[in-house]
Amino acid sequence: MRILGIDPGTGIVGFGVIDVESSGKYKLIDAGVIRTPVNEDLPIRLETIYDELNEIISSNKPDEISVEKLFFSQNVKTAISVSHARGVVLLAAKKSGLVIGEYTPQQIKQSLTGYGKAKKEQVQAMVQNILQLRTPIKQDDCADAVAAAICHAMSTERLNVASSL
Repeated sequence: MRILGIDPGTGIVGFGVIDVESSGKYKLIDAGVIRTPVNEDLPIRLETIYDELNEIISSNKPDEISVEKLFFSQNVKTAISVSHARGVVLLAAKKSGLVIGEYTPQQIKQSLTGYGKAKKEQVQAMVQNILQLRTPIKQDDCADAVAAAICHAMSTERLNVASSL
């Protein structure tokens, strides 16, 4: 199974694609960020996100997508902006026929580290460990997206085990 993880934002959208191998190992296929210029109007930024995400979906052909939920924001303007970006991501995923999983940052941290309030460095270290990477993924948004994909894979595996009992 191939999973695309997304850490949504208006300025930077992190993405990470992993394969879940039959052996239960995870393999990093692609990762990076989509950037939009701060001085662009919101509709143009959202169109850029949509278009680039469709290219990522087309080139990587994921089966499922894992999108980080907006859990809480003290800055309402930022929360609304990120919500717009999440909507575009969900639309692109739905139009592509992908199975969609959504997880809060706390759920992702809990899944990878066992602690829902883990620090970014701890999550990055677990991503590195799980994927057996030589170095951690430095870009926070990218690492968070890969973590979202791993969380979805782990959640899907738990569901498959439970349904087989």
